Amino acid sequence: MTTTAAIWRNPESYLAAERPDAPVLFFAPAVLTASAKRFLTGFPGLVTYAVKSNSEPAVVMTLIAAGVKAWDVASPAEIELIRGLDPDAALHYHNPAKSRGEIGFALDHGVRTFSVDSVVELDKVAAIAAERGVAAADVEISVRFKLPVRGAAYDFGAKFGASPEKAAALLRQAQGLGMVASLTFHPGTQCETADAWVSYIHQAARIAEDAGVSLRRLNVGGGFPGALYGERFDLEAIFEAIGAARDAAFGPDMPLVCEPGRGLVSGCMTLAARVKLVREDGAVFLNDGVYGALDEFPVLGRTHSYRVLTPEGLPREGDARPVIFFGPTCDSVDRLPGDNLAPAGIAEDDVVVFEAMGAYGSVTATSFNGYGGLRSVLVSEL
Repeated sequence: MTTTAAIWRNPESYLAAERPDAPVLFFAPAVLTASAKRFLTGFPGLVTYAVKSNSEPAVVMTLIAAGVKAWDVASPAEIELIRGLDPDAALHYHNPAKSRGEIGFALDHGVRTFSVDSVVELDKVAAIAAERGVAAADVEISVRFKLPVRGAAYDFGAKFGASPEKAAALLRQAQGLGMVASLTFHPGTQCETADAWVSYIHQAARIAEDAGVSLRRLNVGGGFPGALYGERFDLEAIFEAIGAARDAAFGPDMPLVCEPGRGLVSGCMTLAARVKLVREDGAVFLNDGVYGALDEFPVLGRTHSYRVLTPEGLPREGDARPVIFFGPTCDSVDRLPGDNLAPAGIAEDDVVVFEAMGAYGSVTATSFNGYGGLRSVLVSEL
């Protein structure tokens, strides 16, 4: 006998049949597979998936089946997860701030590529590799640098990244220690054009030249956009611009790496949150909020695109009116950001289906105030 998980046609069919009282994440493996193929065939280099954006085993297994063979990991738990599902995978530990125990764990699990942005971190990696008997020539150091460039929804340079001058010094130090020297950067999240990548790539060439170091490869990070608000992005144009910038700055033989997270997985999931209450002042209370799968909305300052369904799974009719969406907890900051609209007839037991929830949804949800329990349902289409 073979037992399989039920796969529903779409969220509407499940919601109408089951009427769930807890929030539900709908996962469409076919959508994720198509997205993975788009990166694997379009990006001019190695695609590594940023596990932090969604570490659900079903997501990872779908990516493995689609052909992803390399992974950007940021913790021992992520290393252990990927090693358990894909023992031969290439792992890049690109969290630039690691404890000695974390570095040792990574080395013991076959990780040989590390990101650093400080002398302290570089010295730690070198020392622990020597303690573990790992030859310096087998360790790749990807020096992470930052620039004051715009184009992202929020900038990652406030936390990580060395200045170009310091990055050049770190490259020289890594090479002097006998390690393999590479460069990496992250332009920020949700970059809608290739401008930030182009600026970073040309700066990377100047850093390598100033350092007098031949790079093993250049990792252009993540930042690829997901269609959070109903947009359509020309990822192929971004890939082409990245390749052209590489050719102009380094020549076509410089190997490239990318580490998409949101841009790869955001479109493969939606979230259904049921309406608990429509107060007489028009405020709408949902069974999920900013302490749950909608955690990132206040950071982005906007609410993802959404649609409102009746309990029967049909579109809720009515002219749009301004609405305040509150989450289920007793905390008054549990409120969705932005100027939101809903059909005038929105009612208790209706469902609000939020789009593009594949990234930073399930992995950031908490159980604050007793909420946060998420059900996962497979669907063939979203």
